[in-house]
Formats: sequence, C-alpha cells, structure tokens
Amino acid sequence: MSLESLQSFVSLLESRGELVRIKERLSAHLEVAEVANRVMKAGGPALLFENVAGASFPLLINHYGSRKRISLALSCEDLEEQAQAIGALVHTRPGSAKDLAALAGKVPELASALPRSVKKARCQDVVLTGDDIDLEKLPVLTTWPLDGGPFFTLPNVITKDPDTGVRNIGMYRMQRIDKRTTAMHWQIHKTGARHCRRAKELGKRLEVAVAFGGHPALTYAATAPLPDGIDEWMFAGFLAKSPVKTVKAKTVDLEVPADADFVLEGYVDPSEEPFDEGPFGDHTGYYTPVDKFPRFHVTAVTHRSDAIFPATLVGPPPMEDAWLGKATERLFLPLLRTMFPEVVDMNLPVEGAFHNLVLVKIKKQYPFHAPRLAHGLWGAGQMMFSKVICVFDDDVDVQNPGEVVWRMLANLDPKRDLSFVDGPIDQLDHGANQALFGSKLCIDATRKWKEEGYTREWPEICTMTPSVQQRIDRLWPSLGLGDGAPPPVELTAEPSWKLQVFDGLTARARSFLEQKGSR
Repeated sequence: MSLESLQSFVSLLESRGELVRIKERLSAHLEVAEVANRVMKAGGPALLFENVAGASFPLLINHYGSRKRISLALSCEDLEEQAQAIGALVHTRPGSAKDLAALAGKVPELASALPRSVKKARCQDVVLTGDDIDLEKLPVLTTWPLDGGPFFTLPNVITKDPDTGVRNIGMYRMQRIDKRTTAMHWQIHKTGARHCRRAKELGKRLEVAVAFGGHPALTYAATAPLPDGIDEWMFAGFLAKSPVKTVKAKTVDLEVPADADFVLEGYVDPSEEPFDEGPFGDHTGYYTPVDKFPRFHVTAVTHRSDAIFPATLVGPPPMEDAWLGKATERLFLPLLRTMFPEVVDMNLPVEGAFHNLVLVKIKKQYPFHAPRLAHGLWGAGQMMFSKVICVFDDDVDVQNPGEVVWRMLANLDPKRDLSFVDGPIDQLDHGANQALFGSKLCIDATRKWKEEGYTREWPEICTMTPSVQQRIDRLWPSLGLGDGAPPPVELTAEPSWKLQVFDGLTARARSFLEQKGSR
C-alpha cells in the first residue's frame, strides 16, 4: 500500500470501513473527547470531526485505535509483518559468505530509508508569522474537566543536540498558553529535556520545530523507544518503505517533514521562568499534577492548504494509545531478543500503562534465570521504568490474561518468588513516595528447579491424551452438541475489547454516530 500523507491515510481508512465523518458541530472543550472516549472504549472506528467549534480545520482522532489501523499506518496488513522484517534485519550477522550476501542485500533497503531533503513542500503551502500566528484557530482539545487547558497530544517535537547537531524527534504534550506560546512537557529522562539542559549550560536558546500529521509512521516513530543515535525519521522511512522527505523550516535552522499537515516553529529559552503546566488527565488514567516546564515560543506556523489536525485522547484504558504501545511491543521484541535471546514473547498489558507491568516468557536455561532477566530488562533503555516484571516458562501464553493469572498464582510462593529493587521510575508514576525514584518487583512465575531450593516433585499440568482428543473430534458431530467440535480459543495480542467497527459500540455512542455522523 502507498501512503504519502495523512490525507491518503484517511482515504484508505474510509475505503476499509474504518472511519466515520462527524458533521455535528462540537466543542473542542470536552465534547469531542467524550465522543472519542466512548468510541475508543468500544473498539470503534477512527473519527474525523469536520465541524469543531471555533476551528478552521477538521480533527482526526482514533486513527491508530485498533490492530488493523495501526498496521495500516505502518504500511502493512498486520504488525507481525513489520516485526518479521525487523527481526530479519537485526539477526543477519556476517559470519559467512552467505551471511555477507544476505546483509548486502539489505543495504538498498536501509539506504532507501534515509531522509531526503527537498526545496518545496506541502507543509509550507501557507506560512504565518508575527501577528498572523494564532494557535487558537487549531482544534486543540481539552480532554478532561480538570485539565489546565487545551493540550496538543500528538506532536512530533524536533530538536538538535547543541553539541553534536544530532536530531531527535520525541512526543511531548504541549499545553496551549496563548496564541503564540505553549508549555513543553519535557520529562527529565527524555532526550528533548537533555538538549534543553545543555542549551542552558551554553547560555543559548534551543530551536524547536513541532510537526503534526504527515505519513502516519512519523507519529509512531516519535513514540518509539529507539536507542540514542537511531534517527526516528530513518525508522519511519523503513516502516513506510519510502524515505521521509524533509524541508528546511522558515524561521529556525531545522529540517521538518515535507508532507506534515502543520509545523510550529520557534524556540525554548532555558533561562526563562518556567510555566506551571497542568493538571492533565494522562495515560495512567489519573491527573498528573501541576509542575514547572519550559515555554515554547512560536515564531511561525506553516501548514498544508488541505491540512487535517491529528489528536488523541488519553485516560483510563483502553484508549487509542493502547495500539501505539502494542506496536512497540511487537516491533521491538526482535531487538529485545538480540540482548536477551532466551525471551520468547512479551506482553505489555494496556491496563498497566505499558510501564507498570511486563509479562515475559523465556526458555529457562539455569537456576534463578527469571530474576537475572528482570535485572537485565531494568538496565535496557526505557524498560528501566518497568514497575513489575513477571517471568513465565515458554509454555505459557503471556497474551492470555486468564492463563497468566492461573500459572502465576499456581507457581507462586510469595516469600521465595518476589524480589525487590529500588531505582528510577517514570515521572508520571504517582504510586511511589517520591518523584522519579521507587521500588520495583520481579515475580518469578517459572517452574522451580531443585537447584533453586525446591525439594518436592513439580507437578504436571492436566492435559488430555492426543489420541482421545482426535477420537472425540471425529465423534463430535454425532453427539448432538453442535455442528462440530468447539473451535480452539484464539489468543492474540489483541485484547477482547477490540470488536468490529460499530459492533461493540454502546447504544448511546452508536445512536449518536448513526444520527449525526453518517448522514
């Protein structure tokens, strides 16, 4: 499939029955969020709000909100296709002439993912500077009643390391302060915050550009936990199977995506008094309190003439961001296996807000392998924020919550199998007694070996003899219990709340959409 822009993605979703246009006039203050929340909870479609009060542009939301849509956003029919492509890339090692040939064959594929600069771009169809800048014309959402104001929720924030000039693209929420200023929620552990601290040490402003929209892989790449030195736009180009085109910004010395829908250009002055940002109803499901963050001053707004404004809603799960997180879980599993080959599968449950709970199954190879793996994960990039890591044997389906609970509790001796460490935690984690530092837990849910002090005989799981199962399969149609043997339960990474478009909508949400959106 060929995607070049957010507009082509909208057309694709509409052709697949994955999008509904909402023509009813709704306010960006809470009303859009209430509709989106109901639809997200029901596993419903992407929504294009065409008449947001006071705004000059349509608003797109929930376009990443299912396994199908996040797959289409990443230029595939299913996430496992991209996971396999990444796995094939990272597991090719030149140990022989054949391996060298295989690696050489991937060079064109990698080279084609490098960003390419152009001189003219759709993102600069319209250029606004000075008094023409008005962020209040954008349909920026206030999503929860106690939010401190409207927040940009899908920004691709572009900065450069003040020393090396290496580019970073991250996703940091931005509270709109006035027509030309926002807050910049750079959490202390993030790369953007590091760039800002270094700019302060050098006594200079940090130039910033913020892109919205464009190819949907751009926004996913901004959320991806890439190692330092891996360019987000190269990763996006690899996923999109087409290089990201960039163009020089108008008022700052930065490159921006040529096909973005909107670009905000400007700067952060680290010496300036920070802004009291928040509260904000966050992906944890709780409000994060007011805290001090830098101000972003906008020097230019550029946009496509047919621009669509993308947004998302976060709060009590499940929400749209569940699928951005699930994409990371599937795509980065091959990379995790390069560090920990014993890992078979991993599940970051939506309800765990992706850093509160990690379920991982391994091919256990030696005594106390589970806690050793947990300590290794805590030292691996953003996995350091994982609050609880639960390790299972390789015969457990960690994508099945029922099986996870059964096997964990059956195998568990709390005193023996729980181990605690102290370390850094996510800045949004409110559970610890102090910010940024708290305790973490490893639960060893594997079978225990004699070398681990288990002196009894570990029991076998109850399973039927295959020959009996096969005989009953043959006899089943004659037993009067249905038209054949009950199909096996399908266990996938897709949680049970994901339903076909409309099928699972609540009566009120379905009625609203049918009456207002599809006429």
